[in-house]
Amino acid sequence: MSIVLYRVDERLIHGQVVLGWGGELHPRRYIVVDDALADSEWEQDLYRLAVPDDTEVLFRGVAEAREALTEWAAQAIRTVLLTRDVSTMAALGSEGGLGGVEVNLGGIHHRPGRTEVRPYLFIGDEEREGVRSLVAGGVHVSGRDLPGGLRVDAEQILG
Repeated sequence: MSIVLYRVDERLIHGQVVLGWGGELHPRRYIVVDDALADSEWEQDLYRLAVPDDTEVLFRGVAEAREALTEWAAQAIRTVLLTRDVSTMAALGSEGGLGGVEVNLGGIHHRPGRTEVRPYLFIGDEEREGVRSLVAGGVHVSGRDLPGGLRVDAEQILG
């Protein structure tokens, strides 16, 4: 499978993803699944500034990403797939679309109604519902900020 990381991170493409995870996984492509960003060329240009020049970046809405997911996974290009929130990843994985893969939660920050699981991971009712939906669809959910960081599993995340 060429999608080497499925990650939920509110900041999407940033240093921790490009240097931390990218340094370990060596992706040649980042795919951001986000309905708002898929329609915003100027915001896409800003995110493209964060990756090396020889790295491809695609921005797709959820519906388009669901249709392309199997094709992306079958391609030889090493890919990191990112969503801004758990509900978008859950929508991408509905109807078994992500069954068998591992989704990494990192960079979900404090907001009223969320509780701290780890310093980089705060979970509220919406995130819990999304995690439960992913797990029910056969997805392995874990939390970790960087490749060498402590991994927490879905049970610990849900409390």
